[in-house]
Amino acid sequence: MNKNEKNLVIVESPAKAKTIGKILGNNYQIESSIGHVRDLPVNKIGVNTRKNFEAEYEISKGKEKVVKKLLEAVKESDFVYLATDPDREGEAIAWHLEQVLNLSKKKSSRVKFNEITSTAIKEAFQNAGEINQDKVDAQQARRILDRLVGYKVSPLIRRKIGGRSAGRVQSVAVRLICEREAEINAFQQEEYWSFLGQIEKSSKNFNAQLISFEKKKIVSPDKEKDNNICIRNLETADKIKQKINPPKQLIVSSVQEKALSRKPNNPFITSTLQRAAASLYGFGVKKTMQIAQQLYEGIDIYKNNSPVGLITYMRTDSIRISEKAQEEAEEYIKNRFGAEYCGDVSEKSQKTNKKNVQDAHEAIRPTYIDKAPEELKNILNSDQYRLYKLIWERFLASQMAPANIKKITVEFEDLEKIALFRASSQKIIFAGFMELNRERDDDEEAQEEGMQKSLPTMQKGDEVLLKDLKTKQHFTEPPPRYNEASLVKTLEELGIGRPSTYATIISTILDREYVQKNENKNLEPTKLGIDVNKALCENFGNIFESKFTAEMESKLDEIEKANLNWKEMLKEFYEPFKGILKEAQDKMESLSVETDYECPTCKAKMLLKSGFYGPFLACSKYPDCKTTLNLTKDGKPIPEDRPSGKPCPKCSTEMNITYGRFGDYLLCPNEECKHKMPIIKSLGIPCPKEGCKGEIIEKKSRFGKMFYGCTEWSNTKCDAVFWNKPIDEKCPKCNSMLTYKNLKRGDKIVCPVKDCGYERLASPEDIAKYK
Repeated sequence: MNKNEKNLVIVESPAKAKTIGKILGNNYQIESSIGHVRDLPVNKIGVNTRKNFEAEYEISKGKEKVVKKLLEAVKESDFVYLATDPDREGEAIAWHLEQVLNLSKKKSSRVKFNEITSTAIKEAFQNAGEINQDKVDAQQARRILDRLVGYKVSPLIRRKIGGRSAGRVQSVAVRLICEREAEINAFQQEEYWSFLGQIEKSSKNFNAQLISFEKKKIVSPDKEKDNNICIRNLETADKIKQKINPPKQLIVSSVQEKALSRKPNNPFITSTLQRAAASLYGFGVKKTMQIAQQLYEGIDIYKNNSPVGLITYMRTDSIRISEKAQEEAEEYIKNRFGAEYCGDVSEKSQKTNKKNVQDAHEAIRPTYIDKAPEELKNILNSDQYRLYKLIWERFLASQMAPANIKKITVEFEDLEKIALFRASSQKIIFAGFMELNRERDDDEEAQEEGMQKSLPTMQKGDEVLLKDLKTKQHFTEPPPRYNEASLVKTLEELGIGRPSTYATIISTILDREYVQKNENKNLEPTKLGIDVNKALCENFGNIFESKFTAEMESKLDEIEKANLNWKEMLKEFYEPFKGILKEAQDKMESLSVETDYECPTCKAKMLLKSGFYGPFLACSKYPDCKTTLNLTKDGKPIPEDRPSGKPCPKCSTEMNITYGRFGDYLLCPNEECKHKMPIIKSLGIPCPKEGCKGEIIEKKSRFGKMFYGCTEWSNTKCDAVFWNKPIDEKCPKCNSMLTYKNLKRGDKIVCPVKDCGYERLASPEDIAKYK
């Protein structure tokens, strides 16, 4: 790095740019690409399969100004550093920037870092290198694969059954959810019973499970075999209880002591962080990643306009930890707990046994171990604090010594030797990592399972009293529905998707309305999701099977390792895919799907059919009933006209709400008038322009994009206009009306005045009130 040169650094996000800018100082101009600047076109497939899968990349819609600004910055710079994220997606963004900005390799370098700290950033710039083309090719192959499947299959799904889209990975996720729902529907509940004995020894009471009766082990229905017994009804349970006939004397038949070593969990990777946040806080996968992105890119914890990156890169499937981070954690543990609480260095050098892991990254960990969560509690918002605390504690625990536990198991027999009971207790001898955050005990659950906090001292041959024997009814349960976290776990176990794609997969299948969340936040398929999944499974062979999708992921990893040519891989996929697609088109030509809609004429079920102008509904009693219904853009029957309660401004006739090409609008039913008006949705906020008596309403541009403007535009030409939703709150800096800005990486409250620059992250209260 030459300090006399004009150095330009390009990152993806403005927040990341701000944090890095404070670290590098005034000799570096930091600009943001705001994500991808170039992609395949939206309105066509953009891949020439006849020319060796040549991609037709173009500047992404809305990024023209960003590219123009970056080109101007490049002209004024002597050297350019591409500092996008260190994963495949980040490498591809860097490559596209290199192409679009026409950067020479002599005048540009690729910079990678897993954490945004002064040490990591300066070290990364000292070791700047070239773009990893193998990584780029792997991402290109993924993008083209997804495009070929999506753009070839989706039109067929839309035309034939009214589906929104199909995707190489999203459709496999829907299939998993549909298959789980089928398992649940096919499940048959079974009753079974268990026994819990209340025992007394030396005036101390404890519980013990009846584990065997008449030399046969008592088990649940799924484990019933020749030498086991399952108690399936109350009558049998009562007979067993009568045969044992408490109160009665029992003899201690065995006492076993076992030393257990409980190791801490590995530090978080993307999927395990998403699962933990969902389990503890009810965070969705998308929300978890938004908060983690904020912690990674930097928080202004010192209130000096110098953000600090608090965690390492959050899209990772590696559990590796750098030596420096291990050493810092060891020093912290020694100072806080003592040397004996430090884990074994050899055990802390974690390596994963999982396949397809991109181990160049580290696990998710705090960047500064000395920044304990409690110190930041009043600085971070509640969600940031909870997620940071989770990451910080998990990492620190992973570097601590295992807990040493003594487990005592005691078994008891009656004199007739027909009943065998078992009780267990565990005692922590050395807490190790558990000292950091002792797990909550649940006495009731422990007692139900025969596990005690402590047992009285006993030896083989001692006598105890069985005071009572309680019976408990159980029912087998169906497999649980997936929630976001458990679906991510299954996708990861099957080798489908990668850390950077999990949140997108779930968002897509929810947005397409193939899947919905029930009141318990579990994922269940919709009727549309089930129909689309059935059509894909029946007509596309193994394309949407989890095994095939996982094999594709493995091949993408091989491309990244330079073991496989990416275009050869695409050719190997596409040749058989063409044949499968043609066969599917022929098979689905006459496909019709029964819907839940009733025929308005004869009340029979309506069928979803395909016509020249797209899908429509037809009565299942055809040809006896020839009723048909056209569909809205959302795939629902077009509603009949209904009264609006608003008079026509021209003839005073009450206007109807009518569905048209662009959705609902107001239409005067008077044949001599037929005046049309858009439906105005007011925000209930007065126009902020001084002297204007209008109010802010929703509007649409001629391109269909939503914006907000004043009702007085047509009368006084009031030019109050906002792209982001205005809110009834004033800017604390300039007193202008604030706006609510939706962002993938966390919504914000923003002042629309450019020279002001006020913004803040939207709090949970803001989101509930304004979103």
